Amino acid sequence: MQKFVLKFLWLQRSVAVSLDQKIGDNVSPLTEFYFWPQCDAWEEMRNFLESKSWINSSESILLLNQVTEIINDWQEKDDSQRKDIFDLKEKFPFVDFIGFD
Repeated sequence: MQKFVLKFLWLQRSVAVSLDQKIGDNVSPLTEFYFWPQCDAWEEMRNFLESKSWINSSESILLLNQVTEIINDWQEKDDSQRKDIFDLKEKFPFVDFIGFD
């Protein structure tokens, strides 16, 4: 069972990421949304993960790699390509895309 869930807002001018924790059927938010490129969302997430001793390094690495993949994909697309939400969900089934514009 997946212990953590990355949530993304996929927007025209930014992409935002937050982290939730899954405990049984319950989900609790752990972070606010970090908006890239307004801030270094990857660095913000790394700082958060490092500050929590109960999140092990292999989980942190996996989560940060997923954040990197999503941000890189967002950067590579132009405005018209960013509108293909179904392709995005298929390409990244391990995260939740909860908002689009």
